[in-house]
Amino acid sequence: MKLTSRHGLIALGLIAAAALLAGGFAWWKATYERTEEWVDLPRTGEAQRNPLYVLKLALRADGVKAQARPRLQRDRVTLAARDTVLLYNDPRTLTKADTKALLAWVEGGGHLLVRTPPPGPLDVEAPIALLDDMGIAVRNEGPECAGLDVRGEDGHIEFCRGRRFDVGEDAPPTQLRWGDEERGYVFVRLPHGQGAIDVVGDFDFLDNDSLKDGPHIALARQLLAPNYGAGTIHLIYAAQMPSFWMALLLDNWMVWAPLLLALLAWLWRRMQRFGPMLPAAAVERRSLLEHITASGEHVYRYGYAHLLHDAARQAFLARLRRRDPQAAALEGEAQAAMLAERFSLPPSDIRDALATPIARDYTAFRHRVALLMRMRNSL
Repeated sequence: MKLTSRHGLIALGLIAAAALLAGGFAWWKATYERTEEWVDLPRTGEAQRNPLYVLKLALRADGVKAQARPRLQRDRVTLAARDTVLLYNDPRTLTKADTKALLAWVEGGGHLLVRTPPPGPLDVEAPIALLDDMGIAVRNEGPECAGLDVRGEDGHIEFCRGRRFDVGEDAPPTQLRWGDEERGYVFVRLPHGQGAIDVVGDFDFLDNDSLKDGPHIALARQLLAPNYGAGTIHLIYAAQMPSFWMALLLDNWMVWAPLLLALLAWLWRRMQRFGPMLPAAAVERRSLLEHITASGEHVYRYGYAHLLHDAARQAFLARLRRRDPQAAALEGEAQAAMLAERFSLPPSDIRDALATPIARDYTAFRHRVALLMRMRNSL
């Protein structure tokens, strides 16, 4: 069996394609290198809403009791004498009752860490109960960074988003301070009874993304030093729940994107058929004149105009017999002459009107029928 030239070309093409695929696979096999890559998954659960989640885990890993909650909850949680409370929230959110209770607890040996209000509009005349009671005056100036050097670590700058403050003359003598009177302070530790209160410009170095750095770990350990390991550390944070619409847009696109494509495809399929799919039902009509007109148009369209002319002539002659029997009894030229005299028309027009027109001579048909109808109406 001999192959035709066409079959030979097809066979050569298949052999070339197979060779190309084999060569591509061999090249990929020789150059491919298996590697591992770490991909950060989106945070879920408490790690998503608690900015101090990593700090809580680190404290527990170090054998320290640590709790984290979005609010102080004095009615549910009783603070022990050697506990530590870190208020990650804006201090302006504290009520007067909470402020009074915290100061009384610190006086018994507790350790309280509080920050200044975050950058933004601030009324310096508005009281901030906790800070005012300790003689702390918050500045309304823009943030200014402070350098942090830790042995064995690269240099860091901190509090670049924090608000500096001043220590008033009526404040208790500070145990530790960071800053100066001219530029303001970013950290002070004030004694209060048997405990201490730390005022910090910002806690951004304690959040989940920053605590991995060595200088931040060292700074956090120094801040928590007074009661470290002696009691429970309470981390009070403001829940950072993402917007529902933002979470839907960023994290659930695999749901809404196919639905959106399906909706667009449906609209594209239907866009030429907007409106009713079927025409409105025809209203029932009973006009006799419309039926007669439609029947005449049908007969005229299919070449039977002579039947319509004959009907018009018979209608004229029937009325002529009733109104002028003498003229109706005549025939031929005599009848045409009498009718021409009666209607003041040329006899030739009368003869043409009474004669059957040639088939499909529509002009003659229209003229003859029109003349018959005028003569009939004038009788």
